[in-house]
Amino acid sequence: MEKLLQNIPLFSAAFAFAAAQLLKPIISAMLGNGWKWRYLTTTGGMPSSHSAAAAALTISVGMESGMDSTAFAICVFIALVIMNDAMNVRYETGKQAELLNQWSEILSTIHTDGTFSPTALKTMIGHSAIQVIAGAVLGIGVGALHTYLRIFNA
Repeated sequence: MEKLLQNIPLFSAAFAFAAAQLLKPIISAMLGNGWKWRYLTTTGGMPSSHSAAAAALTISVGMESGMDSTAFAICVFIALVIMNDAMNVRYETGKQAELLNQWSEILSTIHTDGTFSPTALKTMIGHSAIQVIAGAVLGIGVGALHTYLRIFNA
């Protein structure tokens, strides 16, 4: 357990993920969308916490193991897959959920006998490119700072 608690890349990723989640309601409020507590625990939004965690893990592993290590190569590849998924697959899924929600509302007005009751699908699932980039930049900063402080102040 002690070795797990000393795993710098693991905690770099966790700190970056938490920082991104904490920033989501703050950024929402700053952009005039109001403070939304649910943003602390939801996917989607600005910045991408998945991208932040993946980038922090990657930079931390690179700083610890070397940019020429197999572990760093694996992290880079997995981080790119995560960011691509957030920006493309999950983003499109959110757009499809919006359309399905609209159709559900239309169907509920047609079926007034109560045989159809719509269930709203979650629409904030993925990220825009800027949200993914912001998450990656946040993750690189948090990961690099945390790793630097832990390695050179140990």
